Amino acid sequence: MFIVDKAAKASMPHKLPMPKVIFFDIDDTLSRNGIIAAHNKATLEALAQTDIKLVISTGRSKAILPADILALLEAEVLDAIICMNGQYSFDNQGLISHYPLSAEQADKIVQLCKTSELIHKFDSATHIAWSGENGRLREFNAKTPNSIVDPLYYLSNPVYQCSVFFNNQFDKMQDIDFARDDLKLVHWHQIGADILPANASKARGILDVCDYYGVNANECMAFGDGMNDLEMFDLVGYAVAMGDAQPALIERADFVTGTIEEHGIQKVLEQFKVAS
Repeated sequence: MFIVDKAAKASMPHKLPMPKVIFFDIDDTLSRNGIIAAHNKATLEALAQTDIKLVISTGRSKAILPADILALLEAEVLDAIICMNGQYSFDNQGLISHYPLSAEQADKIVQLCKTSELIHKFDSATHIAWSGENGRLREFNAKTPNSIVDPLYYLSNPVYQCSVFFNNQFDKMQDIDFARDDLKLVHWHQIGADILPANASKARGILDVCDYYGVNANECMAFGDGMNDLEMFDLVGYAVAMGDAQPALIERADFVTGTIEEHGIQKVLEQFKVAS
């Protein structure tokens, strides 16, 4: 499936100018089940031969970025990575920007999670630290060296976001007024969400990276599929929703394309002057 620019309402007679920076979500955009699709990897490698900057924009913690994505950064196929929903951005030279939670924010988040009796984790630049453990987490931690159980980790380490995991799809902390504490809850799964400062978003990370490269956000493109992509879709010049994206994101998109398996990224890039 591919739907051309929704504003055009017709096929484009000429190819559009390629954006100066393309931002890619990872899960269900570039990768499925944690592994980048071979055709998406080939597209990134081809685009890396152009002047276009290629940047990851993900909600994932830096500590659990997929090895294949980090390898592309090391090989200079990717230029930079925005992770933890815009809270931490870096490239091969080092840190671009970061926004640690304040002590007050972290304390408040812990209180909310304890009141809701939910296992949660805090993400730092090096670890994900869980408040507790169950059978599933015990198995995950056994094969993930930088995933630890330490409910007090946030007290002595800079942390950037918290993730919560609900007991079922109906228990989503819906009775909590996060805005009262200058926080927000952003769902990335039916039973999982991130708790962030109200002003945190992938869009903030994109603005930092755009400033770093000296480009305007309206000269950029972003591919995504989830609710944590909403703010970046409102910011960039070309917002592309994958075919299996959340309906609310599709509504905000300039383009709607196919799924990973339908070569959705490639079908969009074909509309531009530089195709994959």
